[in-house]
Amino acid sequence: MVGVTEEAQMAEKKENRRGLGRGLSALMADVTPAPDSAPQEGPRRPDRLLPIEQLRPNPDQPRRTFTQEHLDDLANSIRTKGVIQPLIVRQDPDDPSMYEIVAGERRWRAAQMAQLHEVPVLVRDFNDTEVLEIAIIENIQRADLNPMEEAAGYRQLMFKFGHTQEKLAEALGKSRSHIANLMRLLNLPESVQGMVSEGTLSAGHARALITAPNPEVLAKTIVDKGLSVRDTEKLVKSGPNPDKPRKPSTDGAFQMEKDADTKALEGDLSAALGMKVQIDHKPGQEKGRISISYDTLEHLDALCGLLSTYR
Repeated sequence: MVGVTEEAQMAEKKENRRGLGRGLSALMADVTPAPDSAPQEGPRRPDRLLPIEQLRPNPDQPRRTFTQEHLDDLANSIRTKGVIQPLIVRQDPDDPSMYEIVAGERRWRAAQMAQLHEVPVLVRDFNDTEVLEIAIIENIQRADLNPMEEAAGYRQLMFKFGHTQEKLAEALGKSRSHIANLMRLLNLPESVQGMVSEGTLSAGHARALITAPNPEVLAKTIVDKGLSVRDTEKLVKSGPNPDKPRKPSTDGAFQMEKDADTKALEGDLSAALGMKVQIDHKPGQEKGRISISYDTLEHLDALCGLLSTYR
């Protein structure tokens, strides 16, 4: 009996990590608005109108900050045209008289600013996992996310729900290379990621720093000198001090420069896992070592779950 129970638990865990039964594309149908190319169809018809005060935000909403300028613009649009796209809500699990916002918190906030008393909604029967997944999808599709926020959203979709880069690219209308390149940025030091989030460093500059041994130093140089992406790539290849001799490693030998194929493989694995991957392969030998670095215990747990699916 114990063996059967353990097998059932493993099967359930693997099923959860593969994603939701209805599929990512089905959830996207709720989140993605009707295309502008078919205006004759009009906006989706709401299930009902709900009073503003009968709605509450999702406590697990991934986005914690809402730009006031964008809220003001949306509020002005709502005053003129109303709320065109209905909010997606579910009945509050803790209070049947209330509804929890699954997607559309920005519209709800802007509607209050526009002094609306009620908003159009689509009521759906989502579980907690689906609510989180849709919240992430909506942020990626609609909100003006900076590159780091977008990359973090992709990582959540992959780790929490087992979606592959190919599946995300197809469902979200993005290229696989776009998703992979953004996820590689998550391997940079936090200070460099912060510069990308603040807009002082572009995603193009940051991508060039991924293979650099000293990205923090180079990032500061790039900002101070206003270097272009091409100049940054040259700087990474030569280093800040090209004439400075290489430092010996701990075993007394000089560190070998990794070849382009090894660096590319590191980048692909890092993007796939959302964690920094380092490959140490001795030239002329068949063996080597792969190191995976994680930032939080949540990432470690996600890695363990991912590896357990290959048992």
